[in-house]
Amino acid sequence: MVALAVNAFVLFGLGMHVFLKLNEKGFRTVPERVWRHWINHPEARRGPIGELLDFASGGNSLKETAIYFEELRTTEIVPFERDLRVMHICVTAAPLLGLLGTVTGMLATFGALATGSGGDKTMALVAGGISEALVTTETGLIIALPGLFFQYQLARQHERYKSFLTHLETICTQKLYKKLRKQEKLAHG
Repeated sequence: MVALAVNAFVLFGLGMHVFLKLNEKGFRTVPERVWRHWINHPEARRGPIGELLDFASGGNSLKETAIYFEELRTTEIVPFERDLRVMHICVTAAPLLGLLGTVTGMLATFGALATGSGGDKTMALVAGGISEALVTTETGLIIALPGLFFQYQLARQHERYKSFLTHLETICTQKLYKKLRKQEKLAHG
């Protein structure tokens, strides 16, 4: 039972951490027309999206911009992927830990049957073993099912954030390309 409690604590603690961190990014609260405006108007940038643009739009060439976005993906995406992987392991482990409790409960039951003489004391030991077996199985499933849905929802939010970063990179690269082309035309003609 202690292992199940630790598993549940890690699972839901990490889940809340990922949930709060993804909400903190603000990628769903700032409309696209606003952050598109911020690309050409750095003085208007605000919040986490403004900080992302400050970092990523510092490149003077397409190659530098690609490097900035690669670094951004490494620092922004990798910690979420690590936490979601640990959550997935906890979801998978919860029913197995429940099954382990079932086995120990059944061993206690058979031990009571083997050593008891068949009186009320033996029946109490058998009932205790069966109870332990059922409660741990139920607890493992109670932890795993909501954990699975929670992990799935967080993985979807994480994919949305990755899509947002890819979209942001595309728009920033297009705007920089147009700016560089315009400068090149002015220099040559």
